[in-house]
Amino acid sequence: MAECPPRFQVREAIWRSLWPSEELLATFFRGSLETLYHSRFLGRVQLHGNLSLELGPLKTGDSGNFSVLMVNTEGQTWTQTLHLKVYDAVPKPEVQVFTAATGEAQPVNTCQVFLSCWAPNISDITYSWRREGTVHFDGEQEQNLFSSGQLLSVSLGLGDEDVAYTCIVSNPVSWDMATVTPWESCHPEAASGKAFYKDVLLVVVPVSLFLILAGLIGAWHHGPCSGKRKDACTDRVVPETENPLV
Repeated sequence: MAECPPRFQVREAIWRSLWPSEELLATFFRGSLETLYHSRFLGRVQLHGNLSLELGPLKTGDSGNFSVLMVNTEGQTWTQTLHLKVYDAVPKPEVQVFTAATGEAQPVNTCQVFLSCWAPNISDITYSWRREGTVHFDGEQEQNLFSSGQLLSVSLGLGDEDVAYTCIVSNPVSWDMATVTPWESCHPEAASGKAFYKDVLLVVVPVSLFLILAGLIGAWHHGPCSGKRKDACTDRVVPETENPLV
């Protein structure tokens, strides 16, 4: 925005880019707006009627200092300097889980891990952690943070098997996040065993029910000709198949 003192009637205005090189961007002279200048912002500059300058679409290299020089009807000047900082959109972070035990497996009732969060090729990023299902989670007080929040030390016990942690990366214009469940990496054999047990139940139970049902149907169908009633059934069949001799 171009700002000037009260009752400062602007007659002329000149917008410039000061860094990394000085370039003329737009002018206002005798009621005419002009932006046809060869600069790195050519085709991306618009000067509005209130003498404010609009740049877009922005690029990372557009960061720098800008100034507007205004002259009023009495010949007095007023200069305003602004700093523009352009940020890249934050990508989705990558979270890795490292177990604390090195040579031997951890006890089945505990889980000590380090969570590492990283967003590639982006500067000016802030890292923070959130424990899912917890309203107030202060990572610095309840856990151990290292490397400006990129590394989190977590200690879990029984009842925390399904606890998830979310890493949030942000800068002044955007943010993104990724979530992991540490217990699965601390005891992968338990997680795989639980999944295998569930798969077995999904297969065995339906097959068993089908076999039991098939057995009941077979017993009901052959019931009249089995056990003590076998002779009675045979007696009814024989007279129909014998031919009398003449």
